[in-house]
Amino acid sequence: LQYNRVWIPDNEEVWQSAEITKNYKAGDRFLPVQLEDGTELNYPVDPAALPPLRNPDILVGENDLTALSYLHEPAVLHN
Repeated sequence: LQYNRVWIPDNEEVWQSAEITKNYKAGDRFLPVQLEDGTELNYPVDPAALPPLRNPDILVGENDLTALSYLHEPAVLHN
């Protein structure tokens, strides 16, 4: 999972894009991520509900939402 980008919930922006900075192992309680502004944090996760993955940049602005690799609330809002 390292270097994958995910969406994490945010109180002000609703969703924030973050890049996973270290590999996640099943059972880990935190996911080390870096936000787009460079802030690093250990995001608490529930192993049964990891944050949704972000689509590749090439798909941003896609007119047909069914063409998105990942179709979920943050992907639709971002698109």
